[in-house]
Amino acid sequence: MKKIEIIERITDANGSISENILTSWEHKNQFIPEIIRFGELKIYLQERIVKKNDSDVHLSKYEYDILLLLAKSPGRIFGKELVYDLVWNEPYSGDYNVVMRHICNIREKIEDDPGQPLYIQTVVLCQDLVQVKMRNFSPF
Repeated sequence: MKKIEIIERITDANGSISENILTSWEHKNQFIPEIIRFGELKIYLQERIVKKNDSDVHLSKYEYDILLLLAKSPGRIFGKELVYDLVWNEPYSGDYNVVMRHICNIREKIEDDPGQPLYIQTVVLCQDLVQVKMRNFSPF
């Protein structure tokens, strides 16, 4: 039995860091879906491949991991700092635009019109705070 936790780290204006446990569960050989579907987009978890309209979408390791993170929590808004921490599995204190560059690359590969994204949406709260989310789709 393996315990899994997803922790969000928040730094306030004074530099104090607080952590929130977002998800915590114990894995007990529960059913894990083999495919996550969003409209015409399919993510095959065991094979680590993505298909759109049954055509392969070639993603880098980090692109796949970002897409999977967003797809596992559709509708949830992720800050780019949290995406970096969870996907790269390390805290980062530099330029978070690497996350947005990967998201741009993902959009180029999965969206019909990357300028009007259907799957990954950007939420701009202010000039310095950009967050992303995977759109909610009805599973079919």
